[in-house]
Amino acid sequence: MPSTPPRNRHYSPLNPLIPKKTEEVVWLQLTGCSDSLDLASAVNRQTGLFVIVTADSKAALRLEHELEFFLGKHSPVLHFPDWETLPFDVFSPLPEIISQRLKTLASLPQIKRGVLVVSIATFMQKLAPREHILANSLVLEGGDTLVLEETRQRLEQVGYQCVGQVFQHGEFAIRGSIIDLFPMGSSVPYRIELFDDEVESMRTFDVDTQRSLEKVDRIKLFPAREFPFTDESIKLFRRSFRSHFPEIAGHAPIYQDVSRGITPAGIEYYLPLFVDKTETLLDYLPSQTTLVFMDAAQAKATDFFHEVQGRFEQRKDSWDRPVLAPDALYLPPDELSDRITPFAHIHIPAPDSASSQTIGAPALFATHPLPDVSLC
Repeated sequence: MPSTPPRNRHYSPLNPLIPKKTEEVVWLQLTGCSDSLDLASAVNRQTGLFVIVTADSKAALRLEHELEFFLGKHSPVLHFPDWETLPFDVFSPLPEIISQRLKTLASLPQIKRGVLVVSIATFMQKLAPREHILANSLVLEGGDTLVLEETRQRLEQVGYQCVGQVFQHGEFAIRGSIIDLFPMGSSVPYRIELFDDEVESMRTFDVDTQRSLEKVDRIKLFPAREFPFTDESIKLFRRSFRSHFPEIAGHAPIYQDVSRGITPAGIEYYLPLFVDKTETLLDYLPSQTTLVFMDAAQAKATDFFHEVQGRFEQRKDSWDRPVLAPDALYLPPDELSDRITPFAHIHIPAPDSASSQTIGAPALFATHPLPDVSLC
C-alpha cells in the first residue's frame, strides 16, 4: 500500500500537496481562482503532465484561461477541444477542431512538463490507435526530396483534399513545381517550391491574397483525419459494418459512400469500424501523469453516458444510418474508474461540497471568498 500524507494538514496555495504515483488526495477549501493558482504551482514544482478533467467544456475553458495567466511561459497549457457535435450526430467536427486535436495527440507522448484540460465527455471518448497519428506524421525540411506524384498520393492517403486553391486545413494544391499546403495542427498554410525533386524553399502565405510571406525552415505534417481512410481501412470498415448491421449493410447509404471512397458528414461516429482496436486519451499520456478531477467531473461521467444511451435508443432502428453501441464510442463509467487507477489523483470538490472529503488524504487550504463589495 502506498504511503499517504498526514490527514487534515493545511497547505499553502504556493506549496500544494502533490500525490505520488497511485496516491489519491483531495484539495479542500479552494475558492475563486485559487484552484488554478494551486494547480499552476503544482505544475511548476513537478515534472510530468497534469491532466485536468472538468464537468463540462465551459469549466475547461475557464481553467485554461486562468492557468495560462498563472503559468505564463513556464509550462504549456495544451488544448484538446471537444468535437462540438452531439453523439451520433450527422455533422462532422470543423477542420480547425480536428487540426488542434491531432496536434495535441501527436505531442502528448513527448510532454515533459505541462497541463492538459479536458471535459469529462472528451476524456471518455474513444480514439484511433496512436500508430495512426504518429506513423502518419512527418517533418519536412529544406533540401528534402519530394516526388510530386508520390506526395500527392501520400497526402490523399492521410485524408488531405486536392483543390484548386487552398483555403482551410486539410487542403493542398499542386501548380507546376509549387505545392500549397494547409497542414492539420498548423495556424498558417505553407507554399513549398521545388527544384526538380528537391525542396528549394518553404514559406507561409495568406489564404485571402495568396501572397507568399515568411520563410520557414521546417513544416510538421499530421494526418487530416482522426481515423485512417486507406484502401485497407475501407475494407475493414466494410467487413465490420456487415458484421454489426448484417440486414441493412448493402442498402445503407453510408456503407455505399465509404465503399466509393467518400467520407459522409458524421463519419467520425463510425471510427471504430476503420481500426482493429480503439484507444483512449489515457493511452496517449506519458507515464508520469497526474490526473485532476474537478468538482463533479466523475459524477458527470455517469450522467453523460446515460445521455449517450438515450440517443442510442432513439436511433438504433435507423436503416439508413445505424448507430454503434455507446461503449464502442465511449468508455463506460465503471471501465473509466478502472483505467485511471494506475495514475496519481487529485480531487478538487466545489468549495461548498462536503461529500468528497473522504476521498484520499485531505489537504486543507486557507482560502476564503472575497467579500461582497457590490453597491446597494
